[in-house]
Amino acid sequence: MNIHVLSLFPDMFTGVFGYSILRKAQDKGLVSLNVSDIREFSDNKHKQVDDYPYGGGAGMVLKPEPMFQAVETITEGRKPRIILMCPQGERFTQKKAEELSKEEELIFLCGHYEGYDERIREYLVTDEISIGDFVLTGGELPAMTVIDAVVRLIPGVLGQEDSHIHDSFSTGLLEHPHYTRPFDYRGMTVPDVLISGNHAKIEQWREEQSLKRTFERRPDLLEHMELTDKQLKYIESLKQEK
Repeated sequence: MNIHVLSLFPDMFTGVFGYSILRKAQDKGLVSLNVSDIREFSDNKHKQVDDYPYGGGAGMVLKPEPMFQAVETITEGRKPRIILMCPQGERFTQKKAEELSKEEELIFLCGHYEGYDERIREYLVTDEISIGDFVLTGGELPAMTVIDAVVRLIPGVLGQEDSHIHDSFSTGLLEHPHYTRPFDYRGMTVPDVLISGNHAKIEQWREEQSLKRTFERRPDLLEHMELTDKQLKYIESLKQEK
């Protein structure tokens, strides 16, 4: 996959793209991560990329010319998904990450200041994404978040191909608890079922713990899931206990 980022502060991505899974994905040749400075595509001698909004008001607005020029230079006629990081966009989910991970090329537009010229939204982008109902200084941090979530889903990126399958939200539920050695730490012990060697019971425990954790922390997720009769019965038992 080829990922391009357009930003006014490209150096912000240096550390993030140079470590951990994102670094390994590049080393394996599974993804290329490229960051360009939007100012490089300004036709203004002062490299100005923003201007005052028509009609007045506070703040500055990103001009359309640099964004359009940057995208056209990168794509050379191709039509990849062009993603605008914006608090007004669709809320980012694991399902969206899975969808984007199947693309061959993605372009992320990171704004700053008050916002974007509306023509960028209307005629240039294919997706608007928000990582939550809050406002950040710019689109750089949200873009890093989305890129990390997408890249780890590309086949071959993770050490084990099914590593992401049981992640929180991948199944619609929160992930079950994990334990490692030592068995007893300051009197806090690992559940006996996990050292029983009975894989069927272990899987049952994990499923129940996942359901319990979701019920306790994110009950809203259960409202959108098709649960089995067995799962519904377990949820009902949790309600009675509560």
